[in-house]
Amino acid sequence: MTDEIQLTLPAQADFRHIANLVVGGLAARRDITFEHLEDLQVAFDTVLGIREDDDDITVTMCVEDGHVRAKVGPFDADALAQLDEGPGGLEPRHVLETVCDGVAVDGGYVELTKQVAG
Repeated sequence: MTDEIQLTLPAQADFRHIANLVVGGLAARRDITFEHLEDLQVAFDTVLGIREDDDDITVTMCVEDGHVRAKVGPFDADALAQLDEGPGGLEPRHVLETVCDGVAVDGGYVELTKQVAG
């Protein structure tokens, strides 16, 4: 069984909690552990945090074969450059690579993969 959700929301910080609610609902539906849910929420907070403007951002999530795959964007080149910049050497990309099994940039989108089953 494959579940896919596409969510478009304003890129402003006030709306990020909506993405976490959707991830939580998907996790409950697919029996994803609390630890994996926390990792996914940290990942979404991190990637959504590199952009804050008045335009929309789209999050597409798919759960399939024991993996959550997500695509978030679009990001312009300046926002994508922020993946590798951070205070005290804590770059957003490092955070993403810590909580996800795969992190890639494809065009203006950040793609995340997290194994959630055996």
